[in-house]
Amino acid sequence: MPATTHHADTAIEGRFSKVPQVTLVFWFIKILCTTLGETGGDAVTMSMNLGYLVGTAIFAALFFIAVAAQITAKKFHPFLYWITIIATTTVGTTMADFADRSLGVGYAGGSLTLLVLLMASLGVWYWSQGSISVSTVSTPKVEMFYWVTIMFSQTLGTALGDWTADSMDLGYGWAAVIFGSLLAIVAACHFWTKISKTALFWVAFILTRPLGAVVGDFLDKPLAQGGLNLSRFIASGSLVVLVIASILLFPQRAGKHSAR
Repeated sequence: MPATTHHADTAIEGRFSKVPQVTLVFWFIKILCTTLGETGGDAVTMSMNLGYLVGTAIFAALFFIAVAAQITAKKFHPFLYWITIIATTTVGTTMADFADRSLGVGYAGGSLTLLVLLMASLGVWYWSQGSISVSTVSTPKVEMFYWVTIMFSQTLGTALGDWTADSMDLGYGWAAVIFGSLLAIVAACHFWTKISKTALFWVAFILTRPLGAVVGDFLDKPLAQGGLNLSRFIASGSLVVLVIASILLFPQRAGKHSAR
């Protein structure tokens, strides 16, 4: 093989080194992180009584710092990647709560607005790059599209979770069953249909957030509201331990994903 070809192949392989391989472990840690985003966001805005606006400002700053570190990193670092995911889910929690409750938009209005923003983000990404597959996340520009889209998907997921559990009066248990079942359907479509793997990835990514939101609410909401009434700080600390343990026990590799 000519040296130039070898170097080109190596460069292409390295382009994807900051994107984790999407496996069952990936989705397990993702759900843990989204649950942590719910309990952690509520701990700051409610338990510390800082309010949704201040909480959003705090987590937005952490989000920008984490994304900047992730983009400037030269290779895939599991802890850095998942810290950035947690940053997106905590800011998503406080942003959704601020829009739904403080601004009075409501869960339905908030969900619709965030869905439009998410579709716009994906649309601009596709228009700019010709693909929204995670296999294209190899340059700072595409990484920005990736993380902004993830942030919108996390925020939308928070609003959907609250809408389903609270406004539709289904409770946290039934809401978890609904979103868990939808994820199972997406998984079945992944294995047994020819539906775009890229589309299914983003659908699953969105659905894991409301699942984490209702599980997080189940952990820390009062017994009278159908929760376990755990301390938000204890629940968040326990989830942090689980995330760290999962990363250490199940090492993740950088992976290239199908662009189909």
